[in-house]
Amino acid sequence: MKLDQLTQSILKSILVLACITLFLIFLIKVKVVIIYILISMVLTLIFTPFSSFLRSKLKFNNLSSSIASLFLLVIVIMILIGSFIPLIIEQSKNLSLLNNSELKSNIESLIISINNYFESNNLTVYDFLSEFTLLSDIDFAFIPKLLNYIISEVGSIGIGLLSILFITFFFIKDGDEILTRINGILPKKVKKNFLSSISKIKLLLSRYFIGISVQITVLFILYSIMLSIIGVNNALVIAFLCALLNIIPYIGPLIGLVLMGLLTMTNYIDPVLVKEMLSKVIYIFIGFSVVQLIDNFIIQPYIFSKSVKSHPLKVFVVIITSGVLFGIIGLMIAIPLYTSLKVIYSSYSGKET
Repeated sequence: MKLDQLTQSILKSILVLACITLFLIFLIKVKVVIIYILISMVLTLIFTPFSSFLRSKLKFNNLSSSIASLFLLVIVIMILIGSFIPLIIEQSKNLSLLNNSELKSNIESLIISINNYFESNNLTVYDFLSEFTLLSDIDFAFIPKLLNYIISEVGSIGIGLLSILFITFFFIKDGDEILTRINGILPKKVKKNFLSSISKIKLLLSRYFIGISVQITVLFILYSIMLSIIGVNNALVIAFLCALLNIIPYIGPLIGLVLMGLLTMTNYIDPVLVKEMLSKVIYIFIGFSVVQLIDNFIIQPYIFSKSVKSHPLKVFVVIITSGVLFGIIGLMIAIPLYTSLKVIYSSYSGKET
């Protein structure tokens, strides 16, 4: 008898693991669609107040207010894209003028110049640089291929953007109806919890996204001041892009730092300008570190204390897991998604997590 129970227990465990595995595989296969829906839900949360304002104050009907909200979203996207055009054009020109063999020679000369610069300050790095043979093995012909790849991905990005706009429009237009229908098919004893859960989620996520907006704005101002003082070209555009990258937990700031450094170095690839390049890169690193300290110890604690209200270890595990499943987008949506699931669980279980 005990053997039969053990066998049944093992079979149930295997079945549960198989179901979980299949579900995870399903999520991975349809992760693009899920990402579109989640992004649309976030945009709906942001733009629904505007739609509600048009209906209540300006007497727009539901369709007109939804179209106006979508139009505002398109304008915001166009402004964001348009702000990066000067930077893209400038960097494209710089890359198109590059001669691969000349670039390779310049970089090798740059290494020697860097070594001479450090030696003049009683710092020896020649042994390290002489063993650093990676650059000599690089085929710089990858640069045009990289540009072609980026251009080819524009179509996919465009399709994704249109899909998100389409989904967002119907979420804004029919969001209340969708919630009403969902609530209508729920058992009576859970209807009240469902509506209260939605209310709590909206409140917490609104605070979260307002906090994120404040974070991006403050970082943009600080980065702009820093880059302008240092004398970096297109300081405002680079500052905004790096501030925007901070919405990606953990790796976003690192990407921003690398981006700042690379965009600065592209203007000083000539070995003659090595001292100026090094000084600017050092200043960028110092300024970036100061800004990140402000973000980590002042801005982020305020944001997360008002929305997530969870132990940092839980938040870390959730972010990493979401990142493994859905990539960079998963990192971005981890906290809002976790907050929503946490509220739902607390409402129906009666337990705080």
